[in-house]
Amino acid sequence: MPDLVQVKRALISVSDKSDVVAFARSLSNMGVEVISTGGTAAALQAAGVATTPVEDVTGFPEMMDGRVKTLHPRIHGGLLGRRDVASHVEAMETHEIQPIDLVCINLYPFERTVESNSATEQETIEQIDIGGPAMLRSASKNHDFVATLTSPSQYDTVIAEMQATAGSTSLHLRRQLAAAAFARTAGYDAAISNWLSQSTNDALPPRLQLTATRVTPLRYGENPHQAAALYALPGTGEAGIANASTIDGKPLSFNNINDAAGAFKCCRDLQRSFDERVAAIVVKHASPCGAAIGNTPAEAFEGAWAGDPLAAFGGIVAMSCPIDAALAQTITAGKRFLEVIVATEFHPEAIRLLIERWKNIRLVTTPEIGSAGSASIDVRTIPGGLLVQTPDLKIARPSQWTHAAGPPPTPDALVDATVAWVAVKHAASNAITVAGDGRLFGLGGGQVDRLSAARIAVAKAEAAIAEHGAATAASDAFFPFPDGPKTLIDAGITCIVQPGGSKRDEETMQLCNERGVTCMTTGVRHFRH
Repeated sequence: MPDLVQVKRALISVSDKSDVVAFARSLSNMGVEVISTGGTAAALQAAGVATTPVEDVTGFPEMMDGRVKTLHPRIHGGLLGRRDVASHVEAMETHEIQPIDLVCINLYPFERTVESNSATEQETIEQIDIGGPAMLRSASKNHDFVATLTSPSQYDTVIAEMQATAGSTSLHLRRQLAAAAFARTAGYDAAISNWLSQSTNDALPPRLQLTATRVTPLRYGENPHQAAALYALPGTGEAGIANASTIDGKPLSFNNINDAAGAFKCCRDLQRSFDERVAAIVVKHASPCGAAIGNTPAEAFEGAWAGDPLAAFGGIVAMSCPIDAALAQTITAGKRFLEVIVATEFHPEAIRLLIERWKNIRLVTTPEIGSAGSASIDVRTIPGGLLVQTPDLKIARPSQWTHAAGPPPTPDALVDATVAWVAVKHAASNAITVAGDGRLFGLGGGQVDRLSAARIAVAKAEAAIAEHGAATAASDAFFPFPDGPKTLIDAGITCIVQPGGSKRDEETMQLCNERGVTCMTTGVRHFRH
């Protein structure tokens, strides 16, 4: 097989027409015949680039609303025919098939159509490309002779090599391009498969198709000896940290991204529980150390920071509102230090104030903090495989809870119970949270027994409970024994929210009745291992 293959004919058919005119003109200037289809051909011809319509090659017009145009032996024979096999060359001569040395194809925007959430089912189906993937696969299989481009980001590299080699491409480059093309078609097919599975309500299909696109390499993983990168899952339609924008600051680390994602999800859940109020979350080492709702952004932030100021130092903040100059002044006041702030928007003056206060602060925008989470999947790796589940998207709805013991909950207790319940959902189990005055007072998480979690939570919250005079506690799972509730009640807790369902629930309910403590059961467990 030859190393260098001169490009004499190229087929260009692109949905994303970024830079395609300049690319095609460069090919044409090097004597390459440019073949094209439909809208691409029209764009090239309008720009003055000599173009051969694909129907002149196939002898058939485009038909069926463009569904059929390149599925023809004169196209695929030109892509698949080996130039070093006599029978292939003979077949091409017999059937008047001319070789195609380069294809440039980016596919119908199926993933973008799904992510928009605005297309009908039929509109989405029409964005399933057939001819494009077929040509990419044909060309990539025959990369010994054919160069395959799938992205405008590849144009300059190919043109530079052709200019340096009298209009040829190298085997090394063609192999790289082929690998990228097969990765693209694999991801494209996976997005289609996943969408069809969702439309048939098959959340966990027999064959799980997972493809991800590398967004950026990271300096290292959780620890310096671990390599790491950030990948995005296309076609999910899910807003979040993977597709957020960073306004300023040095690149996010692996741990920054993980904590920012946790803050984003917790803030989203809290905001959805209080539509008319502002939510603020502080996360440190993947657990919320502060959570609050407020009537104003400043009130929400101050409440979240007050949850555990010691832990909050060097933490990550997420807020469900834009950050304006007034809020930035509140955030930067005192001896505080933050690594990352996640918000829906940053006003210019706020950006200036925050950067002036902390030179390396990362400012991350994601406009959909308050939106519902998508029905994507939760994936965790294990040796030899994956554990897959649907995500925990349950939102705290006190109206759906059961008043199980003690006096009826007050309106304030319901607010605090909601804050505590959202926070405990995002803590590592076993977990107990204590809340009051619309904010988190303390958290005990990641414990191997629930009693220890209760003890840590009340120790963190002791001063706030004493100052407030009452507080509400939440448990991510039921209490197996009444010792946990007793620890909470002895510390001043006046309301407890928990899933219920223990064989010894009656002992807990009896204790609450005897001590005059409200107990509500949710019927929902929030383990997070």
